[in-house]
Amino acid sequence: MPIRNFSIIAHIDHGKSTLADRLLQATKAVADRDSREQLLDAMDLERERGITIKASAVTVYHECDGERYQLNFIDTPGHVDFAYEVSRALTACEGALLVVDSTQGVEAQTVANAYLAVENNLELIPVVNKIDLPAADPERVAMEIESVLGLPAEDCIYCSAKTGEGVVELLDAICRILPPPREPVTDKTRALIFDSHYDDYRGVIVYFRLFDGSLKVGDKIRMMGTGRTFTISEMGRYTPTPTKVNSLGPAEVGYLIASIKTLEDVRVGDTITLERDQADEPLPGYKEPQQMVFCDFYPATVTADTGKRGDYEDLRDAIERLHINDASFTYEPQHSDALGFGFRCGFLGLLHMDIVQERLEREGGLEIVQTAPTVSYQVEMSDGSMLEIHNPSDLPDLSKIKAIHEPIVKVEVICPNENIGDLMKLCDARRGVYKGQRYVSDTRQILDYELPLAEIIYDFYDKLKSMTRGYGTMDYEVIGYRPDRLSKVSILINGQPVEALSLICHRDYAEQRSRIILKKLKEQIDRHQFEIPLQAAIGGKVIARESIKAVRKNVTAKCYGGDITRKRKLLEKQKEGKKRMKSVGNVNIPQEAFMAVLDQGE
Repeated sequence: MPIRNFSIIAHIDHGKSTLADRLLQATKAVADRDSREQLLDAMDLERERGITIKASAVTVYHECDGERYQLNFIDTPGHVDFAYEVSRALTACEGALLVVDSTQGVEAQTVANAYLAVENNLELIPVVNKIDLPAADPERVAMEIESVLGLPAEDCIYCSAKTGEGVVELLDAICRILPPPREPVTDKTRALIFDSHYDDYRGVIVYFRLFDGSLKVGDKIRMMGTGRTFTISEMGRYTPTPTKVNSLGPAEVGYLIASIKTLEDVRVGDTITLERDQADEPLPGYKEPQQMVFCDFYPATVTADTGKRGDYEDLRDAIERLHINDASFTYEPQHSDALGFGFRCGFLGLLHMDIVQERLEREGGLEIVQTAPTVSYQVEMSDGSMLEIHNPSDLPDLSKIKAIHEPIVKVEVICPNENIGDLMKLCDARRGVYKGQRYVSDTRQILDYELPLAEIIYDFYDKLKSMTRGYGTMDYEVIGYRPDRLSKVSILINGQPVEALSLICHRDYAEQRSRIILKKLKEQIDRHQFEIPLQAAIGGKVIARESIKAVRKNVTAKCYGGDITRKRKLLEKQKEGKKRMKSVGNVNIPQEAFMAVLDQGE
């Protein structure tokens, strides 16, 4: 039976998962009564946010030209943070459907994903989706695909994933246009792991694509990257319900269960081979995912539902459990004077960070305090050595530093012509370097900029969306590190530095940023019985200051008339008490204060 392996790639929200649902229905893999929206998105969070986070693989069958084809397709995430998930899913395929919304046209992520597919030598089938909408303009979008990506407009397939129109033609095109899997190059078994997830009862379930040789139940397998060995206890393929089989051959996609305890043992992108007859070299294309964004998670002081102190142990268990399912974030224990024990976590991007926090709170039943996200910096020391730091508090003494290098990203923004000026101002304000612009169509352009990652990390995307009324999209990739005039700004509350609030920022913007942060802290921290000075300092030099006035208690209220010395005595006594309180008093910093620091404002 001929096999076709393909994946579906698209910009976020262009109808990928809906198209996957229709393909399942059109091939009778799912009975109409069992069908529901986003069938392949198993996590509640995926369905709620309407996004795909984990890639998932399904096998269906289709008749074309009198022959029955086995189609293995992988539904991939569309968001920029999960580009690694997309890239390894593409490695397991020979072709890809590039889905473009006929009302929106080519977006930034469409371009990025298309280039990713071309790098992996995949055959692309352009699909113009949502042609049932009144605002659809499929011909214009087909021309955009041709001008931006170079795929002929006449090759585009028009369909509507919602109504099912054009889906059968699409299935026929997959069978006819996409190339068959390559011939095995060796008789030794090699299979690529492109995803895995953890099941509480059966351990890790590994999704793989066989390139050479075969696997059967009972085989002893070896992971070439980690060197661990396991015995297969169950194998099968998703259709989309798990269907057990005894063996799988070359080019097939399936899952296996082998009493694997943690995801650390099976790295995504690793190669599976047989223990008794090992392959000489693993399959190419495996990269360790690069963490770009870092922040600290601490248990909230008092959890709302139980009223008891949030437990570091509970947070650790929840993080370890989630790490089993998502090995692309890293964590290490961290201690802060203000917040106690917690973890320093690294993420692929901001959406990834949001999702991890939400999953920890939802699946672990925790409340989490999160500190300001930072990026990783490379510090060039006076003695010539290089140091990588993920936390401003790890920055060595300024006298020993020669230069601080920050990560630079290449940003591609697609937006309507009328918003070009505003976006250029936004990029310039964020220390961007203009690299060029080109037309997508007569109404939209692509802007190319190089920006420091730290400048786009928090609210750049929101600003872009509001400036373009939702029509602008962006994609970014890290291109390297560059030195700049950066320094560490420490925030002192009542004379004590709070490391969780410290940040690394550009000298020219340090004072302005510090004033914004201190003003926000002033709004968020409650007044105490004594005055609280808030200061921002670079080294020993204070560059900004605000004060939170003391709550005044009227101690002279009980003195009616009488001698002034009596009142003065009470006021002096109060003054002494406040002085003593100020020297020993603790300032409570609420979680909102940390969140307020994140919001850069104007």
